[in-house]
Amino acid sequence: MASGLYINFLIVSGVKMLRFLTLFTFTLCFAVTARAEDDQTRYVIIHADDAGMCHSVNMATIDSIENGIVNSSSIMVPCPWLKEYAEYCVNNPEGDYGLHLTLNSEWGTYRWTSVAPPSEVPSLHDPEGYMWGNLGDVAKHGLNNEVEKELRAQIERALAFKIPVSHLDTHMGTVAARQDFLETYVNLGVEYNLPVLFVRFSNQAFPGLNAKKVAELVDRLDSNGLPVLDNLVQIYSENDYDKREQLYLDAFEALKPGVTQVIVHCGYADDELRAVTSSAERRDADHSIFTDPEFIEKIEAMDVKLITWKEFHEMAKAKLQTAKSK
Repeated sequence: MASGLYINFLIVSGVKMLRFLTLFTFTLCFAVTARAEDDQTRYVIIHADDAGMCHSVNMATIDSIENGIVNSSSIMVPCPWLKEYAEYCVNNPEGDYGLHLTLNSEWGTYRWTSVAPPSEVPSLHDPEGYMWGNLGDVAKHGLNNEVEKELRAQIERALAFKIPVSHLDTHMGTVAARQDFLETYVNLGVEYNLPVLFVRFSNQAFPGLNAKKVAELVDRLDSNGLPVLDNLVQIYSENDYDKREQLYLDAFEALKPGVTQVIVHCGYADDELRAVTSSAERRDADHSIFTDPEFIEKIEAMDVKLITWKEFHEMAKAKLQTAKSK
């Protein structure tokens, strides 16, 4: 995710205060979590976004999974390098693969169009014929029926590639840009029986969205055995390896009981990625950090339990079954 709706949290480590960004894209009120209420375990999904975007990102993401502690990823279906990552998924079906549902094409000279024929979803394209570059333009111009058609087309294309899809999430948080988009996103998750990235924060609601309707969406997920995250962590500040590593360590130390997703963006700072995005060094740092044996050892020494979206889904289904049997 390159942008979205955010709130800032402060981590205090000794006398040093460190700021990191926690994604607010899906802040929910009154959600019921998939874990038992008395479970004090700190569960973590370490999730790499943007697979399929380009070759550099694919290779670094795969390496972070195979030689690091990244244990989940999500795929940008409209992007040119989808097939390469899809083949990896098919050849490694035990992995945890989500769909990074994409309604934006944000890079200046490296852009893509919709999966659905552009003539059928014209409101999702800018005057140059690419998907809109930012969340605001999608919210302003996008028609919800066309959003649904495009998101469904992305899911169906991934399934046609035989990707063993475990969950849905959103590029740049765009599905939370409007209430109707959000409802469409949840409806698709329920229809395909796939967890959707949805996060609970007590006493907070979506800016500009109807809190009552948001709570109803939470109830719908819960009643269908689809899990809801307790927290979501994403760090944008610092390209410097050592400083970025310390931010991650502090974030892990500060985790509270519940299920948290830590989002990373892996890549190699090569000519390809530098031509695409100004975030090449940051993505390279994420790959290096999450494959660093010393960093991995520090995380493994913490009181956290790594899980995947597949496991999180099973937790939610088990909780629902227990509730029904009472």
